[in-house]
Amino acid sequence: MADIRSVCVYAGSSNRVDRKYLDVAARVGRFLARQGCRIVYGGGSTGLMGAMADAALEAGAEVIGVIPDHFYTPELAHTGLTRLEVVPDMHTRKRRMAELADAFIALPGGYGTWEELFEMLTWAQIGLHQKPVGVLNAFGFYDLLLQFVTQAREQHFLYKDHEDLLLARTTIEDLWQALQGYRPRALRKWLTPQDEG
Repeated sequence: MADIRSVCVYAGSSNRVDRKYLDVAARVGRFLARQGCRIVYGGGSTGLMGAMADAALEAGAEVIGVIPDHFYTPELAHTGLTRLEVVPDMHTRKRRMAELADAFIALPGGYGTWEELFEMLTWAQIGLHQKPVGVLNAFGFYDLLLQFVTQAREQHFLYKDHEDLLLARTTIEDLWQALQGYRPRALRKWLTPQDEG
């Protein structure tokens, strides 16, 4: 059983998305606050990032933002967080967020969200951490991505163990249960010509 006291949340920053996604992000913030979790995220005030952070703060959670210097502007940075750490670049941001978290959740988002998600999966695959990694597949947002991961495994680019590193659920309640139930195990770090998938 994973001991999760701090959750890193990756999420989109666009304000132009359908309201239903902002509502989901707010629900995640409130839910994690009720679990007594500290929340770590990218420090933004817009989009799903801002909706999640605002709801978590209103529900009494500790929320820590980690934002690179070039995003530290009045338009983008959240000024009401428990703590906002300003770092020099994106690489430092991702490393710092990973250090502060016991688990990772990706909400709907774009390139930045996906890149952060897959970096944590890659780190898990090669043994740099043993923390659970999940996606909230709200409204089927990640259906095609999950199909692509399965395709990669079927075509022998991934082991089944690697595919299973990505915990995907459609509600935050179910995802939370999956994250808590995660048990690290020894993984093969790369494929060999003899591998059968």
